[in-house]
Amino acid sequence: MFVIGIAGGTGSGKTTVVKKIRSELQKDQVSFLAQDSYYKDNSYLPVKERQEINFDHPDAIEFDLLTEHVRRLKHGEPVDQPTYSYLTCTRQEKVIPVFPRSVIIVEGILIYTWKPLVDLIDIKVFVDADADDRLARVIQRDMTERGRTAELVLERYEKTVKPMHLQFIEPSKRYADIIVPQGGMNRVAIEILLNTIEKKLG
Repeated sequence: MFVIGIAGGTGSGKTTVVKKIRSELQKDQVSFLAQDSYYKDNSYLPVKERQEINFDHPDAIEFDLLTEHVRRLKHGEPVDQPTYSYLTCTRQEKVIPVFPRSVIIVEGILIYTWKPLVDLIDIKVFVDADADDRLARVIQRDMTERGRTAELVLERYEKTVKPMHLQFIEPSKRYADIIVPQGGMNRVAIEILLNTIEKKLG
């Protein structure tokens, strides 16, 4: 069993890379943990205060729980991954059972900012993309999936997404074993990653 980390900026194409890896592996070979599922529960806060939380800062993530879940999976124990609603900014009652498999994928913008988690990841991937391309994807995603206006997305980008990317995410690239330029569309880089996975699987 080994753990693959997929990090990179918001809108860089991490999800596309994860989908391409999963499509090449059998379902019983791979399990998946999303960093976004581990946002701290903010249900105790008024709605207005929840909406002002800086979700691009490491403090927004319950890294202790995520790290513990990765550790337990590596020891052959199943875990219950939490779920999170972007619409209400709260953790949901529903959990997703995750079982130990040959490959564990952990995906998220901030996963290389938490040293105990980094130490558990065997192959560290960083998905890189041009800032303008990332912003365009973020606008489209947040309007479609999270009910935000373009103005609100741009305001959030300038206030938190961009500065947090420069402060935390971009520097974490130094931990990467493999960098995937041009986001999830870089077939050559993804082929190299898939070949690495196949060799690990033996």
